[in-house]
Amino acid sequence: MNKSLIDARRARAGVFGFFFLAGFVMGLWAAGLPSLYDRLELDTARLGSVLLLISGGALVSMLLAGPLVDRWSSRRVCWIAGPFSGVVLLGPALAPSYWSLAALAVLFGIGLGVTEVAMNAHSVEVERRYRRPIISAFHGTWSLGGAAGGGLTSLVLQAGLDPQWLLIVAALVVPFLYVPAARLLLPDEPAHAETEVKTERGGSLRWGLIALLGLAAFAGHLSEGAAIDWAALHAKLVLATDPALAPLAYTIFSVAMTTVRLLGDPIRARLGSVRTIQLAGVFATAGYVLVLLSPVVAEPLRVACAWTGWALAGVGLATVVPVLFSAVGAAGGPVGRALAMVTAFGYSGLLLGPAVLGYVAEASSLPVALIIPAVLAAVVTLTGSPAIRALLRLSPAGNEPVPVPAAEPAESDGGVGRWAEPARD
Repeated sequence: MNKSLIDARRARAGVFGFFFLAGFVMGLWAAGLPSLYDRLELDTARLGSVLLLISGGALVSMLLAGPLVDRWSSRRVCWIAGPFSGVVLLGPALAPSYWSLAALAVLFGIGLGVTEVAMNAHSVEVERRYRRPIISAFHGTWSLGGAAGGGLTSLVLQAGLDPQWLLIVAALVVPFLYVPAARLLLPDEPAHAETEVKTERGGSLRWGLIALLGLAAFAGHLSEGAAIDWAALHAKLVLATDPALAPLAYTIFSVAMTTVRLLGDPIRARLGSVRTIQLAGVFATAGYVLVLLSPVVAEPLRVACAWTGWALAGVGLATVVPVLFSAVGAAGGPVGRALAMVTAFGYSGLLLGPAVLGYVAEASSLPVALIIPAVLAAVVTLTGSPAIRALLRLSPAGNEPVPVPAAEPAESDGGVGRWAEPARD
């Protein structure tokens, strides 16, 4: 077995570890919010300010992380950012007051933002080495990590223990768990190899193309955020669903999204990135249309119609980010700055979405507000498709190769897999 194949397989396992741990940290934080709320005697306004500071710190750090990745390599930034994102859990765990929590929230957001860019940049590099779609499963693993963090917090609460100690223990243990994952990452390329890549590919991507990718990411993330924050409330407030059943609307969306992300790589391998992003927008738009139509269908079918819609939305939105990131990597050259910009665009959609929809719902109604993510789901196709076509024209072969199905990269071709011509879009 040659060294290229060994490095690719080891790095893939390492990136899985990074995504799981990053999701785990977020799951611990999110699940621990109610206890933090009670311990510091916060109100909703102050909690909202803390969440905004975390998001602001993450957004700024994402933009700064891109140049760091291009200059120092994603491997080196991962080595620092991963453990740091775990350590800064001590901030919310030990904060004695609201004002100290507000200051430490920015630090926590910085750790999350830099880790997000660095591990996604490395996932792109690993996929380049594999030369077949593997990124979607990483994002599915992030979701599993979040579920694990939330589940562990629930177990601690049921056992009558203080979740504050769980955050403290996690902040001390998680950084060490990042180390074995970081040791598996791809070795840095020699300086002469980086120079050759820049010369052949013409350096960084055009700003117009990055903006188009960013718009697709923004639309996808806002549509995703709308489902996360409003699916259960739509079931309760609009459909008058039983309070015990209302949360199932979000659960159905989440399960559909996670499942497709874990299984989405073979789908993209068969369809190609352009057709995948087209179908993503179509499925997500159709899902939101069903949700919007659910209040006017016959009484026995309303909930089923909405649940089907949320499932379709989850299926469609699951592949948006993996496809966009993979396309950036397919264009060749350094990916740090481009990925940082696209990630920041997407994150801003996730940040602004709940607030915008809340204001619109207050001024009119929740069904009217949900028209916004329905339209933006279509924008995913309208902007993502031409952007990916343009990126693929920048790739070394001028198009997107798709592998002949194989479980792992073929050793006979240097460990990068066997390739066939792509599905024509």
